[in-house]
Amino acid sequence: MGLVQYAENGIFTPRKIAEAFRTTSEEVARTAGLGKDAVQRKDRVRSDKTQRRLREMIEVVNKVEPRFGSALIAYAWYRSEPLPGFSGQTAMQLVRCGRAEEVLDYVDAVDAGVHA
Repeated sequence: MGLVQYAENGIFTPRKIAEAFRTTSEEVARTAGLGKDAVQRKDRVRSDKTQRRLREMIEVVNKVEPRFGSALIAYAWYRSEPLPGFSGQTAMQLVRCGRAEEVLDYVDAVDAGVHA
């Protein structure tokens, strides 16, 4: 699915993300490595850090969604599947540490037939 389904008025909205992944806004915050305030206070939701983390999480989930057939299963993979070559860390753990680009590169490599 496109990024726009997770946004409202040009910003990523934790509520829309939570609805798509059948979870809570607080869980979305935790999954993205953000505090509860980041998804509850309007000024924090609009902050660069919050928007960047939400965007990175959604980009990774969107990239693997075709492989799994649904955003919900892709989100479960993002949260729980250890990635080879990353010391057993999940995509979620890597994104929370600011390594989203490495996750996206990994997915691209696997999709291209390069085994990580």
